[in-house]
Amino acid sequence: MRISLAERALGTTARERVYDALREAIVSAALEPGRQLSENELAERLGVSRTPVREALVRLRDDRLVAIVPQLGTFVTLIDAEAVADAHFVREALEAGAIRLAVERATDADLRALHAVVDAQRDADAAGDDDAFDRLDDQLHRMLCELSGREIAWRVSQRARGQLDRVRRLSMPEPGFRAMMIAEHEEVVGAVAARDAAQAEQALRHHLRMVLSFVPDLQRAHPEFFEES
Repeated sequence: MRISLAERALGTTARERVYDALREAIVSAALEPGRQLSENELAERLGVSRTPVREALVRLRDDRLVAIVPQLGTFVTLIDAEAVADAHFVREALEAGAIRLAVERATDADLRALHAVVDAQRDADAAGDDDAFDRLDDQLHRMLCELSGREIAWRVSQRARGQLDRVRRLSMPEPGFRAMMIAEHEEVVGAVAARDAAQAEQALRHHLRMVLSFVPDLQRAHPEFFEES
C-alpha cells in the first residue's frame, strides 16, 4: 500500500494520494471491514506524515467507508446493504443522464476507444487479472461520463459509490460475473455506436443493477463483512 515514487511525481497532493490509496485498500478488502486503523501505522506504510492520513480518513468517513468513534478509534465500516442501495441510486441517476449526452457527442474515434476497453477487459478476464479488469471497468464508465461533457457526473458518482464498489470487488471471483459484465459492456457500447440513446440508457441501467443481485449471495458467503440486517 506504500505510495510509489512514480505516484509522488504525478503532482497530486499527499492528501489526495493517501485518500486514493486508502480508498482502494478498503474497496479491495486489503483493509477488511471491521478493522481498526492506526494513523501512525498507516502513515508509516504509506511513507507520509500523519496529517494527510488524518485528512484522508475524514474524507473516507464522509464516504461511509470508515467510522471515527470517540475514545475507541477509527474502523473500516462493515458493508451496509442500505448504503449500497443508496450508492447505486446516485450512480445510476448520474450515469444514465450522462450516457444520453454521450450518444449525441461520441465521435468514431471515441467509439473505437470504447470498444478497445471492452476488448482489453476480455483479455484481462482470460488472464485472470482481477485488478486490470476492475481498472478497465472504471475506465469505460469514466469515458462514457466524460463523453457527455459533464465530467462532474463521474466525480460525484465516484465519491458516492464506495460501498457499491466494495460489493463489486467482492463479486469479481463469482462464477460468470466477469463474463456477464463484458457482455453488458458490449451491449452498452453497441447502443452508443448505434446512436440509440434510449437503448443505451436502458442497457446501462440494467448493467448497473447487476451488482445488486449479488448482494444476498455475498452476505451469505462473507457474513463477517456485512452489517446485520
